[in-house]
Amino acid sequence: MGNITLGRYIPLDSPVHKLDPRAKIMAMLLVLVAIFFPAGWLGYGIIFLAVSFMIILSKLSFNFIWKSMKPMMFMMFFLFIINCLVLKTGTPLLTIGKFAIYSDAVKQTLYIVVRLLLMIMITTCLTATTKPLDLTLGIEDLLSPFGKIGVPSHEIAMLISIALRFIPDLIDETQRIIKAQESRGVDLKEGKIMERIMAVLSLIVPLFVSAFQRAEDLANAMEARGYAPGEPRTRYKVLKMRRSDWLLLLGAALLLAGMIFLAFFA
Repeated sequence: MGNITLGRYIPLDSPVHKLDPRAKIMAMLLVLVAIFFPAGWLGYGIIFLAVSFMIILSKLSFNFIWKSMKPMMFMMFFLFIINCLVLKTGTPLLTIGKFAIYSDAVKQTLYIVVRLLLMIMITTCLTATTKPLDLTLGIEDLLSPFGKIGVPSHEIAMLISIALRFIPDLIDETQRIIKAQESRGVDLKEGKIMERIMAVLSLIVPLFVSAFQRAEDLANAMEARGYAPGEPRTRYKVLKMRRSDWLLLLGAALLLAGMIFLAFFA
């Protein structure tokens, strides 16, 4: 659980850290859309190289990115099993009695796994290089045009930012509770199914209590500082797009255009 890195901001001095959060969010959305176009392995390879270049430029280690992927491995294995049981088209690759694994099942699973890994790489790069406050300001600015139709852009941005901010805190709290339970003789890894379920319940209850306590403390702190949702607010930090930000958006748009070309015209 400590391997989950989504939501953790890594303070480094890199060109990606200095980019406007609005540009990074819009670029991420463009790349996420590009991932879902069936551009083949060539397209996914191009996206992987582009995202890897951004990770290197942001001075993040690939080990840090890998830690964010490890918790998804069980889900990917489970997905592979489901596809092997459901998809019965293509060439049989392995036959065990009456059960056979077909090429389409493996191919479909690989496509989904690659897409998930690319999405995790992009989102981890965004949260690791953008401060929670900057992320809030960026989301609020991007949603501000919808304010004319009654969409509370600031409140939505605040909720997203708080959710991302508290992911690492809840993970740390979970690890602390696990260690406390193990020191009292609770075994979360061995035993019968019912014993393990009861052990997990002994973990969930204090975790929820701690989460609600943190939420109450945050609400009291915001109220004490005069925070009022829906009221006009001034900003200490004003976001400004620079040339590097426009270049990032241009690169993401070209990447999306390339995936569309590979999907429909190549």
